[in-house]
Amino acid sequence: MSLTKANFRKECLEKIRNASQHNKIYKDALLVDKLTKVMQGLHVSKILIYWPLGFEANITKLLHGMRKRTQIYLPFMEGESFKMVAYRLPMEKKSFGIFEPKQSFKKNKNIDIAIVPAIGVDGRARRIGFGKGMYDRFFENLPSQPKIIFVQSEVCKTDKNICDDYDISADLLVTPSRVYGLRRSYNVKRNALRRHRCRSERNGRIYNIKTH
Repeated sequence: MSLTKANFRKECLEKIRNASQHNKIYKDALLVDKLTKVMQGLHVSKILIYWPLGFEANITKLLHGMRKRTQIYLPFMEGESFKMVAYRLPMEKKSFGIFEPKQSFKKNKNIDIAIVPAIGVDGRARRIGFGKGMYDRFFENLPSQPKIIFVQSEVCKTDKNICDDYDISADLLVTPSRVYGLRRSYNVKRNALRRHRCRSERNGRIYNIKTH
């Protein structure tokens, strides 16, 4: 069976679920150490960081360590995507068990770095998440693109190109065992890709050519 985005996501999730909790704590500590060293080599004044779910790499130690010298933002879900909200306590538990800071109507657009959890990573350095596309929609609407760093407690990557052209890609992948330098891919906007596919399908019907 050929590898697809869907079955690779399933493989990665199984790997995460089967990892012991004790081992995860140790691996997350190694990951945070490597990520801290990466961040020390970068000029960062504004950063987007996620608040981890139970199975995601726990990087809260890094978050707290950077708080005094860096403006930190967290995702705040809005519809099919999210906006950035300044990190402040207390946090509130929302949909999907995600913790968020309180709502803010201040618009924040520019960041230097984004640290993003990835379930899997494909051969073009593109991210496999839960399939909701929230990060993809968020980044395609930013006026300027920050450096993106993926993190994984359990390394799950493939050399095969299985992601869509609108899936976000990263500059670095940080894992407990090593830091991978990635070749970031150009992202196509979802709407543009959808229009292109529709045209291709119409042309295929007109000329009776199979396009997929």
